[in-house]
Amino acid sequence: MCLGIPMRVTEIDGYNALCKAKGIQRTVSLFMMQDDNVCVGDIVMIHVGYAIQKMTEQEAQSAWEMYEEILQAEGYDMPEQPAEGAIDA
Repeated sequence: MCLGIPMRVTEIDGYNALCKAKGIQRTVSLFMMQDDNVCVGDIVMIHVGYAIQKMTEQEAQSAWEMYEEILQAEGYDMPEQPAEGAIDA
């Protein structure tokens, strides 16, 4: 199973971006999104270190809710998250 993880772009340097979600930061490649105008503040889906598409806040929130349901079903304890801006928590 492959997962794409929604993350918010916090910095851009050429074809690299620093992205953050759930308190985790990662440097990712924007190379596959050269034709898209990716800006700081955008939410992108990350897969194996590459941003592969932009996402809306609602799409990102839905994805995180689904991932959390899967983890809870597998017996992982999820920390409490603020009600708003769950991607930035």
